[in-house]
Amino acid sequence: MSEQHYVRHEIDPIYDSNSRILILGSFPSVKSRESNFFYGHPQNRFWRLLSALFECPLPQTTEEKKVLLLSNRIAIWDVIASCEITGSSDSSIRNVVPADLCRITDTSPIEKIFTNGGTADKLYRKYCRPQTQMDAIRLPSTSPANAAWSFERLLTEWKQIRIQ
Repeated sequence: MSEQHYVRHEIDPIYDSNSRILILGSFPSVKSRESNFFYGHPQNRFWRLLSALFECPLPQTTEEKKVLLLSNRIAIWDVIASCEITGSSDSSIRNVVPADLCRITDTSPIEKIFTNGGTADKLYRKYCRPQTQMDAIRLPSTSPANAAWSFERLLTEWKQIRIQ
């Protein structure tokens, strides 16, 4: 079994003054930390899901991913600024230091917050809800570990992130 390491979140949030939707994960996976961008594991369905929802080509580069997010008024970040973690295992997360979401909510007209999976939702309610004063809507995780959810089921649930 891998040992637990103290890890600091080194990926900057993606948002701008037009962002109205905030999507929060728990903490970057090992693959995301290696690629220095969100949802970096090739089996994570996040980017495939967003490209299907917004009917656009699957983004390949970090720049294309940023354009996809910002052109659809979406901000993304994670709930945790630093923690102890073993590999990419959400269940191993300990000694959480929450992210300062006011960095986003004070400069963007965020209307809705969504959490990507149960761990992000639980940690958001515990650490971040008091600072944002906004409830979050829990969405099923796009992680490959959430194999019980087919891509089609995820797509149906995730449709609610689209701004009307």
